Amino acid sequence: MIQSLRGMNDILSEDYERFEFFISTASTVAKRYGFHYIETPLLEETALFKRSVGESSDIVGKEMYQFTDKGGNDVCLRPEGTAGVVRAFIQHKLDKKGGIHRFYYHGPMFRYERPQKGRLREFHQFGVESFGVASVYEDALMIMMVADILKELGIGYRLKLNSLGDQHCMPAYRDKLVGFIESCGDAICEDCQRRKSTNPIRVLDCKNEKCQSLYTDAPKLINNLCEGCQSDFDTLKSILDQHAIAYEIDTNLVRGLDYYSKTAFEFVSDNIGSQSAIAGGGRYDRLIEFLDGKSTPAVGFALGIERLLELIVMPESVREGYYLGALDEESLPLVLKAAESVRRTQKAVVEYDPKKLQNHLKGADRINARYCAIIGENERANHTIWVKDLVEKSESLIPMSQF
Repeated sequence: MIQSLRGMNDILSEDYERFEFFISTASTVAKRYGFHYIETPLLEETALFKRSVGESSDIVGKEMYQFTDKGGNDVCLRPEGTAGVVRAFIQHKLDKKGGIHRFYYHGPMFRYERPQKGRLREFHQFGVESFGVASVYEDALMIMMVADILKELGIGYRLKLNSLGDQHCMPAYRDKLVGFIESCGDAICEDCQRRKSTNPIRVLDCKNEKCQSLYTDAPKLINNLCEGCQSDFDTLKSILDQHAIAYEIDTNLVRGLDYYSKTAFEFVSDNIGSQSAIAGGGRYDRLIEFLDGKSTPAVGFALGIERLLELIVMPESVREGYYLGALDEESLPLVLKAAESVRRTQKAVVEYDPKKLQNHLKGADRINARYCAIIGENERANHTIWVKDLVEKSESLIPMSQF
C-alpha cells in the first residue's frame, strides 16, 4: 500500500475545519489592516533562497528539497514564504513604483528535517509582508495583527522582543561577539564553530545546553545599539505599552534567517511542548537590495498553522444549510431541482439513495444541517416539499413553487 511520505500529512476529519477556520480568521484580520492576498509558486530557483535566507542557515545548508529539473535548472520547493514574495515584488517592478505595498499569503512550505510534533517536512504558513514603510509603527502594526489573530482564535501567548541592530551598529557588535566565541575555544558545539565565521549572531540561538551556559556572559546586541536603533526600539516598546500588549525582552532572540535587522519578535505558547514558537517576524530593510531591487524598507511575520491547530478554540457548531432526500426513485429529479434553487444562497447536500424518513433525518444530523427537506409520492403528487427545521423542531409542507 502506497502511503504519504514521512512528515507530509493529509488534512482530514475535524482538522480541515480547524484549518479552514484559521485561514478564514487570519485572512479577515489581515484585510482589516489593509493587506491583500498574493500567491507565489511553490517551486523557485535555489539561488533565491541562498541569497535571501543565507547559505549559513540550516534551511539552506541542510533542509531544502533541492534538485535539477529537466531543463537543467537548479530549483527547490520553497522552504519559507518571504523570499518568494520579495522576488515577486522586484520582478513586477513594484520597488520602482514606490509607495506602500502590503500582502498576505498562505500555503505549504517544505523543509527536509526530522519530523516531530509541531515540525513537519511539508507544513503550512500564514504570512504577511509590508514594503515601503520605514517607520517602527509598522513593526508595531505587525505585532498587533498577530495578537489580534491569536485573540480571534482563542490562543494564549507570550511575546518575546529584541532588536538586531542595523549596518551602523551590527559590525562592531559582531566583532565583540566573535572575540567572545573564540575565547570559548573548543567548548562550543560543531554548529557554533561553523556559525562563528558565517553568521556569528546565530550562536545565541543554539539549542545545545552547554553552549547556552557558555553564552550567558556573551555581549548583548541590545546593549550595543546605535542611537537610531535604540530610539526605534524604545518607541516600539512604548507603542505596545499603550496598547496593553505585554512583552518580554529576550536578548538571545535572533530569528533563524539571515535577512533580519532591527526589530525581531516571536510569539510563543507554553502548551505545545518544546516547539513553543507559534509566530515570528521582524524587519528586513536590506533584503530587496540584496536581491537586486531598489532599496526598500520591509517588515513581516509568519505563523505556523500546524502548530496552532490543536490550540484553536473553535466557535460553537451551528446547524446550517439543507439536507435534501427522496423517499422513492421517481422523486429524485425533483430533489435535485430543489437543491439547485437552495444553492443560490446557502449550502445544499443531496442524498441520492431513496431512504425512509428516519434515515434521512439521521443523514441531516451527520452533516449538521439546519433543515431536512424530503420529497416522496405524496409530495410529488401535490407539488410540495416536506421541510423540518431541526433547530426549531417544526415541520411544514411548502409548495415547490415557493421553495
